[in-house]
Amino acid sequence: MDPRKVEAVLKWERPTNVTEIQSFLGLAGYYKRFIEEFSTITSPLIKLTYKEVRFVWSEKCEVSFRELNERLTSAPVLALPSMTEGFVVYNDVSKRDLGCVLMQHGCVIVYASRQLKSHEVNYQVHDLELAAVVFALRVWQHYLYGSYVQIFTDHKSLKYLMSQKELNMRQRRWVELIKDYDCVIDYHPGKANVVVDALSRKGKIIKNDMEIKEHESIVELKKMGLQLSVGPKGSLLAQLKIRFVLRDKVLVAQEVDGKVKEIKERVNQGVETTFQMLSDGLIVVGRRIYLHDDKTLKDEVLREAHES
Repeated sequence: MDPRKVEAVLKWERPTNVTEIQSFLGLAGYYKRFIEEFSTITSPLIKLTYKEVRFVWSEKCEVSFRELNERLTSAPVLALPSMTEGFVVYNDVSKRDLGCVLMQHGCVIVYASRQLKSHEVNYQVHDLELAAVVFALRVWQHYLYGSYVQIFTDHKSLKYLMSQKELNMRQRRWVELIKDYDCVIDYHPGKANVVVDALSRKGKIIKNDMEIKEHESIVELKKMGLQLSVGPKGSLLAQLKIRFVLRDKVLVAQEVDGKVKEIKERVNQGVETTFQMLSDGLIVVGRRIYLHDDKTLKDEVLREAHES
């Protein structure tokens, strides 16, 4: 960032009254889409602006002020969106805040977060997680409307939102909004949500809390289907079987391809020598997987090879 442009922020004196805090937050709020965890960071300062709260500059306020100074004067690595391709949204909710991250091809496009409103604190977990989804769709409408959107949440029941028969009035209203978008809601384990999960679950490695964190990690690993065992020196060994998703997509595409069906028949008859068929039915040429005529899948293969 240009040092001349951020000099005023670097030399910004510590606020001494509510008006000065509001002035500083007004500046910071203009750039909040570039600041991860903005709502969480500003929480101590925002509380000082409440009428019923006495103005006392605490250590939390000082940390919040310095953290915002640093975030405003250091450039995050963000990417420009491609409006012809889909987006991915990660969101999470804590007892005080909700936050979202908009991504594309594994790169962060923009951040968004806000504190919970007074009535939202009383929402059930299901409604809070759904509120985060709706918040993301509304705040990024100019990006998401008309594009394919994959939304990840750590609340598994939201996957079945559209098939639920009994919805309250609030949920029905939000479902009508969601239907306007070409989106799908998928489950993402909370511990794996390292992109956004800084509101309530961010892993802080503290010595006094190591045993609790280690136990929580083991539980989450088991939920993800990892095979756990203890090594000879007491170390924890984990084994995770990884499937190549793109290979599975090619296999599905081959099963419905008429040209591939003809090749399989010739291979079974023993008259085909150029192509081979693997045990799972995948057609290959030497060490290369055969892909006949699927432009979408071919483009995905090229992106995986050259842009990942």
